Amino acid sequence: MSASPIGPELQRLIDLLAKMPGLGPRSAKRAALYLLKKREPVMRPLAFALDDAANKVTGCSICGNWDSMDPCAVCADETRQSGVLCVVQDVADLWALERAGAHKGRYHVLGGLLSPLDGVGPDDLDIGGLIARAKEDTITEVVLALAATVDGQTTAHYLTEHLETSNVSVTRLSQGVPVGGELDYLDEGTLSAAMKARRPV
Repeated sequence: MSASPIGPELQRLIDLLAKMPGLGPRSAKRAALYLLKKREPVMRPLAFALDDAANKVTGCSICGNWDSMDPCAVCADETRQSGVLCVVQDVADLWALERAGAHKGRYHVLGGLLSPLDGVGPDDLDIGGLIARAKEDTITEVVLALAATVDGQTTAHYLTEHLETSNVSVTRLSQGVPVGGELDYLDEGTLSAAMKARRPV
């Protein structure tokens, strides 16, 4: 049996790259070869950036955003509307709304959606933190900016029921968000229109 043409160090790189979303074994090999060819302009800076991020980036203790400071830059911004709390599935959705300039208030990252089929229940998400924040005197509205999927609808219904005891209005994104649409893949105009046309639950 002939020896593998790929050394252990390179194979480890390929295996790790293959764990990235959207990268299978073949794409990981192509990415690894590209990095090796672009060692100085890409690979070494990437290695430093990964190390820096691993050591410095952490989850915001207030909203769940990723940042090198805690509270994160969004939560630390005193110019934001303190009364409107936007609930998103993941940090990518928070970034999408910020990129669109669609929301000027606060955020709360759930960390996922309720999905009984995948074994994701209320205890797996930061729902307790959301309910606690909704009861703060400054919060007047909670916007459920969740994907228009079955899991998104299930999560929105669950949150609406559990926010009834809070003295806040609960709204959802309206026009512009297609059924089955993920926020991170929508354009800025669609997100802005959906946020402006939010409606009561």
